[in-house]
Amino acid sequence: MTKLERLNALPSDQAEAELRACCGSTRWAREMAARRPFDDVDDMLAVAEVVWWGLGEDDWHEAFRAHPRIGERKAEAAQTARAAAWSAQEQAGVSPGEDVKAALAEGNRAYERRFGHIYLVCASGKSAGEMLAILHARLANAPGEELRVAAGEQAQITRLRLEKLLAG
Repeated sequence: MTKLERLNALPSDQAEAELRACCGSTRWAREMAARRPFDDVDDMLAVAEVVWWGLGEDDWHEAFRAHPRIGERKAEAAQTARAAAWSAQEQAGVSPGEDVKAALAEGNRAYERRFGHIYLVCASGKSAGEMLAILHARLANAPGEELRVAAGEQAQITRLRLEKLLAG
């Protein structure tokens, strides 16, 4: 049985739990579980996008809270062990020197004061310096624009995690 077939066959509550490791939005996980069975991986990824962009801001903020700040390891909201491991793996490029670490911490605080949620970026393959530069650039965004940018980053993270879920 493939990982997708297994996900399709799970009871709804178990499927939701599996999907919450990919995206911290309760509503997203519930809607994804309800839309099973998925024909194939591409179908699931397409549905994930549709469901994500159909959610409201509160759902987005719930998903954002399931991530640790860039440069940190613990999220504000509870994470599954799998989600915490994936976060650590995704932030593997964040092993900054003390100056970059301090700049990321200050940038995170400035971002949260300005936008009211954590700075979210798809960290996979990015260095700490790159993420700091992106943070500084995004501080210039209008709040509504930045919320959509952060939601787009969450969509990318979710896609990568769905692929991981089905691969391993």
